[in-house]
Amino acid sequence: MNFGENIGTGFSNLRANKLRSALTILAIIIGVMAIMGLWSILQGLQNNVEQQLAILGSNTFQVQKTPALQMGRLDRKYRNRKNVTVEHALAIRDKASAVKLVGPEDWQFGVTVKYEDKKTNPNVQLAGGTPEFAENNGYFVAEGRFITNNDVDRARRVIILGKDVVKKVFPYGNPLGKWVRVDADRYEVVGLLEEQGAIFGESQDNQVVIPLTTFQNVYGKNRSINITVQAWSADDMERAIEQTVAILRVERKVPPGEPNDFEIWSSKTFIDTFNNIARIIKMAAIGIVSIALIVAGIGIMNIMLVSIRERTREIGIRKAVGAKRRDILSQFLTEAVILCAAGGIIGIALGIGVAELLAATTPLRAAIPIVPAFLALLFSSAVGLFFGIYPATKAARLDPIESLRYE
Repeated sequence: MNFGENIGTGFSNLRANKLRSALTILAIIIGVMAIMGLWSILQGLQNNVEQQLAILGSNTFQVQKTPALQMGRLDRKYRNRKNVTVEHALAIRDKASAVKLVGPEDWQFGVTVKYEDKKTNPNVQLAGGTPEFAENNGYFVAEGRFITNNDVDRARRVIILGKDVVKKVFPYGNPLGKWVRVDADRYEVVGLLEEQGAIFGESQDNQVVIPLTTFQNVYGKNRSINITVQAWSADDMERAIEQTVAILRVERKVPPGEPNDFEIWSSKTFIDTFNNIARIIKMAAIGIVSIALIVAGIGIMNIMLVSIRERTREIGIRKAVGAKRRDILSQFLTEAVILCAAGGIIGIALGIGVAELLAATTPLRAAIPIVPAFLALLFSSAVGLFFGIYPATKAARLDPIESLRYE
């Protein structure tokens, strides 16, 4: 019997014992489905993170008092640090030769914007910035203008609105020149931002920007600010970071040998952190699925041993008409591989289907992982090959005379 006939016989046995075959490969289906679904979502998220954070540019980074990514309650060592101030931003601007733009900024979350009888929910993000804010953060003005140095110097009551705020407060009219209230304070609308979209399901258009000096007059100056820094080019990025760190250590009087009492954050920092977390999750998932496939392999071995007992007479007849040991061995190994490969294919299809369903009904994104799908199919087939060796060898060694007498 050649390889093609073995495959045909293997599929025939699958169809003849549909329920038993389905139950046998159920663990493989579930395991492969789980890892393919998880991998698809993680890959989709990874692609989305890289795409959306690309707007910050490869030559822009931020200086902050505390880490940008925090799990749980903020550690006391971060809370007790000195604030990052406008003076630190000015020092970087004056002394760092690799730096093109420096933009100090501060944020207040959960404000309400109101015009006449229309108002937003109390979830708008208010930024206080300088003219560098727009370019350093990847924002562009759709209408009107952005903040100017004159606005900052005079602490003028001007405001730039994001797209979501415009839709909510000015559904029909043009906001330019109108006066709006942010909580209890009035501002003249001088510009509208282009639509930014969402990052991680959170809209970037639900925000407004005012001059930093105006912001500090309203919300106080004794707050730690963020500093966005843009290098002249991506090639100057590392040099700009080194210069910024050196300047801030001197300005903040950090003793030699002591760690920095501030954080440097960039899109690459976030992407690398996310990728490391995703890698750990993937490795854990692979370990769990491997255990599931091993358990499935043991079940397949048991089922094949039962199948050999049921087909003992068939094996005897085949040997009686000239089938050799290697023919019997290859037939049962092929059946085991087909069984596991079928489970792998079904699991891959279901996993990708689940991921696409989640992507369609939630903010999550999915991507079809071609290489992991191929590896899942290969590993499933390998499980069938490995756990099919013993039953296939046992079948190949059956005595033809005893097999023909078996009832």
